[in-house]
Amino acid sequence: MIFREIRIFFTALMFFTRIPCPGFTDHSDEYLSNSSRYFSIVGIIVGGVSASVYYYSLFVFDPAISILFGMTTTLLLTGAFHEDGLSDFCDGFGGGWSKDDIIRIMKDSRIGTYGTIGIVMSTGIKFAAINSIGYQFGATKTAIAIISAHALSRFATSTLLLTLPYAKDEESKAKPAASGMNLISFVVCGVFGTVPLLLFSDYRVFVALAPVFAARFYLSRKFWKKIGGQTGDCAGATQQICEAIFYLSLLVIWKFI
Repeated sequence: MIFREIRIFFTALMFFTRIPCPGFTDHSDEYLSNSSRYFSIVGIIVGGVSASVYYYSLFVFDPAISILFGMTTTLLLTGAFHEDGLSDFCDGFGGGWSKDDIIRIMKDSRIGTYGTIGIVMSTGIKFAAINSIGYQFGATKTAIAIISAHALSRFATSTLLLTLPYAKDEESKAKPAASGMNLISFVVCGVFGTVPLLLFSDYRVFVALAPVFAARFYLSRKFWKKIGGQTGDCAGATQQICEAIFYLSLLVIWKFI
């Protein structure tokens, strides 16, 4: 039982990052379909490494460069997996009218105008928000914010599996990871998705759950209306958008509450 859970965890880590995993790890449908319970833990790992690079870079470089180093670390760890989903989502939903058009465009490996704009704006907003958090509240809170954003955004994304069916073709390799989520997986993912917020020692940060999940529900309705479900690209876009919204929410909460 324990070894099975270890395999499921490393399956999630292998699928969503480029971090080396033990040789027994594979992409079998059985383990991949259960890997959603560990999405938030993967977020903690990715966010933790990124936050560490940012924090310790401050001893040598100014905040802007340190933030860029931290964000670059995230891209290296994940292979820009979620960013690719965001660009495909922007191209598909921006340029497609029918379900078939949207899915066809999202499957295209080339990036278009909508995708380029989406990546630039998303990255810019995250950079500006993190920089503002660091300037106003210090490096420690910023590091915690980075970890929390990665964990919470992945939890919010994982809940798509509870409410939406898979909308893509049968040949997609991502289908097992994007299909279904049981109650145990939801609880485990939810606990690890929200527990980093406790590091703030400030109950106000839990208010950020509202805008993050409001964005998640808005996107969910859009996915259902346009393509009748969700795909891996939809999940990647949701993660990126929810991450950015979490940073912005912290700034609003700490200013007005």
